[in-house]
Amino acid sequence: MSGAQYTLTGRPAVALPPEAAFTLFTPRGEEPWVAGWRPRFAAETGDDSAPGTVFETGAHDEPTIWTVIARDPGRRVSYARVTPGSRAGTVTVELDADGRGGSTVQVTYELTALTPEGQGPLREFAEGYRDFLRSWEMDIARHLGPEPRP
Repeated sequence: MSGAQYTLTGRPAVALPPEAAFTLFTPRGEEPWVAGWRPRFAAETGDDSAPGTVFETGAHDEPTIWTVIARDPGRRVSYARVTPGSRAGTVTVELDADGRGGSTVQVTYELTALTPEGQGPLREFAEGYRDFLRSWEMDIARHLGPEPRP
């Protein structure tokens, strides 16, 4: 084992209340705003955020296997993820009302390098995490479009 582990947390803002913003962080809900995000499901599912749901992604030429491990609809969803030969861990998204009609979204990645070769990509991800979440915030805002005018 490589021993490289990171716990990374950030708080992007979303201009929707938690119940509406929640779907942006489900496997299918990320498709419209995450470039290259195309989940492929191991089995058909009517609810892609149900615990036990398994899917794969291949963004950035890195096949990754995801499993929904916990969910509180409108409030929280957690995933286990494995990029074979590189890294594994969990991703948890928690949504709270911001008091202005939007949400503060806490996104926590807990990742471990599986091999020495996985340490470099994991370190790069950790170093760029703040910018990574800033891009989420901008991409979601672009997806939601301009605020309605009174």
